[in-house]
Amino acid sequence: MKSLLFFLFTVSGILMAQKPNPPGTDIHSFANSSEVVVSHIALDLSVNFDTKTLSGTAALSLEHKKKTKTLILDTRDLTISDVTLDGSTSSASYTLGKEVQYLGRPLTITITPRTKLVIVHYSTSPNAAALQWLEPSQTAGKEKPFLFTQSEAILARSWVPCMDGPGVRMTYSATIRTRPDLLALMSAGNPVAKSTDGIYKFEMKQRISSYLLALAVGNLEFRSLGTRSGVYAEPGIVEKSAFEFVDLEKMITAAEELYGPYRWERYDLLVLPPSFPFGGMENPRLTFATPTILAGDRSLVALIAHELAHSWSGNLVTNATWNDFWLNEGFTVYFEHRIMEKVYGRTYTEMLATLTLKDLQETIVSIGATNADTRLKLDLTGRDPDDGMTDIAYNKGYFFLRLCEETFGREQWDGFLTKYFTDNAFTTMTTEQFLKHLDARFGVLSNKDVASKIKANEWIYSPGLPDNCPKPQSTEFEKVMSQVSSFMNGTPASKLTTEGWTTHHWLYFLRNIPDSVRLEKVIEMDYAFNFTRSGNSEILCEWFQRCIKADYETAFGPMRGYLMNVGRRKLVKPIYTALAKTEKGKTWAKQVYEKARPGYHSVTYNTIDGILK
Repeated sequence: MKSLLFFLFTVSGILMAQKPNPPGTDIHSFANSSEVVVSHIALDLSVNFDTKTLSGTAALSLEHKKKTKTLILDTRDLTISDVTLDGSTSSASYTLGKEVQYLGRPLTITITPRTKLVIVHYSTSPNAAALQWLEPSQTAGKEKPFLFTQSEAILARSWVPCMDGPGVRMTYSATIRTRPDLLALMSAGNPVAKSTDGIYKFEMKQRISSYLLALAVGNLEFRSLGTRSGVYAEPGIVEKSAFEFVDLEKMITAAEELYGPYRWERYDLLVLPPSFPFGGMENPRLTFATPTILAGDRSLVALIAHELAHSWSGNLVTNATWNDFWLNEGFTVYFEHRIMEKVYGRTYTEMLATLTLKDLQETIVSIGATNADTRLKLDLTGRDPDDGMTDIAYNKGYFFLRLCEETFGREQWDGFLTKYFTDNAFTTMTTEQFLKHLDARFGVLSNKDVASKIKANEWIYSPGLPDNCPKPQSTEFEKVMSQVSSFMNGTPASKLTTEGWTTHHWLYFLRNIPDSVRLEKVIEMDYAFNFTRSGNSEILCEWFQRCIKADYETAFGPMRGYLMNVGRRKLVKPIYTALAKTEKGKTWAKQVYEKARPGYHSVTYNTIDGILK
């Protein structure tokens, strides 16, 4: 989700002309939410795979905060055909403002202080950023088309006219009309079988932010995983998916034992086609998941623990703006590790934590230790909020919260977090508000002794990684390092002790092989461990980077197939980045990318466009 900066004075001038929110509110939304808010959206949309559009109406219920004569909504590439008020058949007065990069166009509607309902008649663009329309050939089954949405961070406005900022929470309902041979699902209460007429009704009773609006339509089947969980997937992979996620009910129970009851009724998973750009998306009641976690050995299910944890940190207590993104993701990585520890043990999670620290350190080196983007509290003025969705929010946030646990003790810390989630359920949170909660309980700002131990301001408002960062200890990875050392000192790869290694062992092994290793050693590893033919996408991502550095030509054919069939940004970005470091590699990458790009989501291809420009 990386986009280039554009000149602040240009953006500021455009925004002033469009009358965005007052200073101090959401800089990524035009909505006048300080005057009036959308409390409910009722959608009635038809899905057209031929034109690649959604069309219909969005009926927005309003709650007035002040007497205002205008309602300002966020839109992007929407065609507005009519707007009516409170059931009237007469058209209301409305205007679409000028296009602003990343933000789209404000839809300004004339209302009265008594207006309760605004109905917008509209259709989406075939190129709507949130929507990916897949041809049958791009799905696992190869027979029927597929549609899915990705609304985070500010892409909901490209398929629903709304107040598209995390600080506005609303309920929603929907009627979705599609082909009867396809199943429609949303981030709401869902069916488990196809309807005969292709019409589906949905309701989300809990208030959510717009980035959690989600829709998927495809040839899908359901398998139950327990009394309140299940998985949807294409018929060819639904059994494999059910096997992979068999421990889901255990994870839900573990999460509740940690930080209180699950507040969303059901927790189901949807395994999407390979073009899905993320590992997972925490849409309430229905997590969207990448098929790249179907490793066959349940070794990558930490991702599901992460998305489940969002049911508390993010969905329940939500970052108020995208500058506070770490409140969503840092908390969730911390919670994810605690869930995994309960289910799989401390030895397992210390491996995760060690990999997390290495990822964080590499990200800081890549971005630059003095770069403002390595702070937890961001300043994304004039930028796509996608720019803030890096390892910093996730992993630096995790280690700050782990520091708090280690400083105050797990019992005290868990008590604080349970109360935090309970007291602030279904509300939004800024960094400064969180710090007030933290200081009131532990004195992290007001008590000099505590402040000197935690260094909260340094963690949150300064770049780089503070010197009091916790250091996880993994006995399993000590074993891995002994094998790395043996291999580099001449022990044949086939003679290394690797029995019982998980994905995490192998990732740590590959990441610690020196960049200077000779091609002969790379070939030897491949013959011993068959990395090039691995079915594990995480391992392949690491391995192919090694192959690029060593110019191991045998791997380039399988690498081409990988790049053509994996759309998860995390797993293709490092490979394109490594290829782009040499002219030969960049030329090859461009040839592959020309064919692969149509199968990528905009979130992914916007990033790769920048790498290969």
